[in-house]
Amino acid sequence: MSIYDYKVKDNKGNEVSMEEYKGKVLLIVNTATGCGFTPQYDGLQDLYEKYNDKGFEILDFPCNQFAGQAPGTEEEIASFCQARFGITFRQFAKIKVNGEGEEPLYTYLKDQKGGALGKKIKWNFTKFLISRDGTVVARFAPTTTPEKIDDEVAKLL
Repeated sequence: MSIYDYKVKDNKGNEVSMEEYKGKVLLIVNTATGCGFTPQYDGLQDLYEKYNDKGFEILDFPCNQFAGQAPGTEEEIASFCQARFGITFRQFAKIKVNGEGEEPLYTYLKDQKGGALGKKIKWNFTKFLISRDGTVVARFAPTTTPEKIDDEVAKLL
């Protein structure tokens, strides 16, 4: 299977085929609105604005699995992100990234790039970088800011 075989739900409940993103460089991030890393939304938005016209997309998947730091509905999360950080990249439905009921896309991502805890996602704002051909090329820890991965994104574009 490839990343393009998966389907996910956007934050309005619509099914989205990952095939929509064929030929683009992707950064897939599990996010939370009440986390110490939440200010990374600023850096993510800056990265998106810098590279979107070159074929770069950020896919934002809110996740409430880590200390309940993504409370609220998809609509409330989107409203918060737009008002506080001016987010214009695509947001998806709230998901689980570990364990029972985990989003199959995340199972795939973790299979491609394990992390310090093996395949488990450690915390909010874990980032996966995907090349234009769908290869998962890197996994970044929550502490790695969007600014620190700018060069990696630029190389893939």
